[in-house]
Amino acid sequence: MTAYLRNVAALAAKDLRTDLRARHTMAIVMPFAVMLVVTSGLVFGPGRTMLIQVLPGIIWLGALFAAVLASERSFENECADGALLGLILAPVPRGAVFTGKAIALTAQLIVLEAGMMLLGVILFDLPAMARPLELTVVMFTGAAGLGALGVLFGAFASATQTRSGVFPLLALVLAAPMLLGATRGTAAALGGEDPGDWLSLLAAFDLIAWSLGALLFESVLED
Repeated sequence: MTAYLRNVAALAAKDLRTDLRARHTMAIVMPFAVMLVVTSGLVFGPGRTMLIQVLPGIIWLGALFAAVLASERSFENECADGALLGLILAPVPRGAVFTGKAIALTAQLIVLEAGMMLLGVILFDLPAMARPLELTVVMFTGAAGLGALGVLFGAFASATQTRSGVFPLLALVLAAPMLLGATRGTAAALGGEDPGDWLSLLAAFDLIAWSLGALLFESVLED
């Protein structure tokens, strides 16, 4: 178990370092995310009620876009430079490879979500501290589900050479339950309500996404 965890930590750190050096995700997604938040505030005006309902959807659509982009770019680059073949041939459990990659992607999504939320709170004076603990749990749980799903679909797209126009549509369809739970849970926490029911949906989605990812990742890579 200790060796497994070391492999997971090493793979997650490697993916994070690679993405930070290449700036695949943040350099492209952050300007897009800022534009979404600012535009939504300008369109819907200063009313808190409407913004509380709209901002969560903007945040999670941005997170989905980031997950799709980051996973596609990561697997494309690893295929191009032979790193993915090295991972396949390395004596490392495939579950550890999947887990490390999913953790790295989840960490990037959490940073993106926090930045978008902070921007919305500062620009539009939203009550982010109404239920800070519940809001944090929703953001982490939703990001974890997207991270697992993004890595699995990134591997699938790399193995099947699925074009980029198809991949986001497939990800959007399968992520629909997570997007619903994350959006409604975030809106509930921002509005001072209990997001417990939506957290249950997110937890169920995470369990399915991580379990399926660990089971299918090896066969997808070998194909």
